[in-house]
Amino acid sequence: MNERQLELQMLKGSTSPAIAANAMLGAGIRVLVACEYSGEVREAFAMLGFDAWSCDILPTEREGQHLQCDIRDILCEGWDLMIAHPPCTHLAVSGARWFKDKQSEQREALAFVRSLMDAPIKHIAIENPISIISSHIRKPDQIIQPWQFGHGETKATCLWLRNLPKLQPTNIVEGREQRIWKMPPGADRWKERSRTFTGIAKAMAEQWGVAVACA
Repeated sequence: MNERQLELQMLKGSTSPAIAANAMLGAGIRVLVACEYSGEVREAFAMLGFDAWSCDILPTEREGQHLQCDIRDILCEGWDLMIAHPPCTHLAVSGARWFKDKQSEQREALAFVRSLMDAPIKHIAIENPISIISSHIRKPDQIIQPWQFGHGETKATCLWLRNLPKLQPTNIVEGREQRIWKMPPGADRWKERSRTFTGIAKAMAEQWGVAVACA
């Protein structure tokens, strides 16, 4: 075992500060964050030295490596890890009362999710709220909450994983506010509802980053 491999094995059992201090953890590892315009997950990986890119049809809100295009056009470009956040407008069960009027949109949305799940990438995580992905494709491997990662809020988030471990809670806190659900109507409401919490993004980068680096 060379020096780099030994260092990665030691990080497997490390605490968050030890991992965060290793700015070259992801050297040479390509990470694609699909359907992300905020740059939250992308920058969490970039801080650890990963060659991290976000991709969305919208421009990025934060300066960084971003591809503004259809994610399906770049799935075969040699990525090591993909974390995808497919739009949940036609998938989330919170909109069940409108399902009967948008069956065509649902079929398209599910086909899009399948294309992400079937991408030629070794390590994949698909993130979505409670949705019809569970009943039409398969059940999630894990359901997490923001309050497990330092945010005193509730927002059940499902994770479908390929060759990745389940996320371990990093900072369980008080508070179970339904801030996202209570947001008033507005032009940017969907944007705010789709943002990844900072604590979850950090956990993804640290835990999945180590897992991929050690694979």
